[in-house]
Amino acid sequence: MSEKRDHGGGLDAAIAQYGGTRADWLDLSTGINPVPYPMPALPPDAWTALPDEAAFARLYALARRFWTIPDEAAIIGATGASAIIAALPRVIPQGDVCIPGPTYNEHGAAFAASGWNLGQDPSHALVAVHPNNPDGHRWQIKDFDATYTIIDESFCDVTPDQSLVHLAARPGTIILKSFGKFWGLAGLRLGFAIGDPKIIARLTDILGPWQISGPALSIGAEALSDPAWADDTRARLDADSARLDAMMTQNGAQLIGGTTLFRLYNVNDAQNAQDRLAQHHVWSRTFPYAQDWLRLGLPAPDRWAQLEAAF
Repeated sequence: MSEKRDHGGGLDAAIAQYGGTRADWLDLSTGINPVPYPMPALPPDAWTALPDEAAFARLYALARRFWTIPDEAAIIGATGASAIIAALPRVIPQGDVCIPGPTYNEHGAAFAASGWNLGQDPSHALVAVHPNNPDGHRWQIKDFDATYTIIDESFCDVTPDQSLVHLAARPGTIILKSFGKFWGLAGLRLGFAIGDPKIIARLTDILGPWQISGPALSIGAEALSDPAWADDTRARLDADSARLDAMMTQNGAQLIGGTTLFRLYNVNDAQNAQDRLAQHHVWSRTFPYAQDWLRLGLPAPDRWAQLEAAF
């Protein structure tokens, strides 16, 4: 059995330790938008028919427009960015891969499982999480000169002006997009790989047909065709993340970084801080490699009082 990797979530374990029901808990351990895209009405055949080529074509056309994807780049969707992350090491010529961290640990796990050597030399393959999880570091174009470059933009839709998707036209480059974070639809399991047509073709062979469900195709298309919702959401996230920063700094925390979907703080003793919050059924994220780092997502609009009471 493979080792369980460190992630946010794990609310069942928190409930077992601190009590309460799932409804009692405010889970701020992930960076998922707490106000998800509203569910559109789905056609009946979204559930009953195999997804057809027209549905895929519509989704990809809307994705190209929403993210301003270069014409030279190819695109494929899958059941979440995690499915693509797991497959990518199998479609890129093997060698050394550099994954600067600390960062999202599924990238390193996927390359290690495929027999790659995880090293410090970025000349062959480089994985860059942009903005980085958990500290929000932004990468620059000058940072990329590897033969193969994977840029994970799972959290970049909050700041589309900082996207590096135009680099998808470069040979050997793949940009990842996730629907679970900005749109708040983690359970939908929808993600995209955008970039080098040769790599995308190999991913297509591995992922197989119907790799996106009918409901996900329909919901994803509706969301990508709704830029007004995206603009309103960014404005709300800006305001709410500033509110969270003010609350945390007033209580002695120091802001390290993050995005408007999650904030990373120095709190001296993160385990103690997590325990104090958990006493009020607020779940946070700590990190085994940094004993003073505490990460918090944003509460839903009607749950701020619970977080404020925890202090």
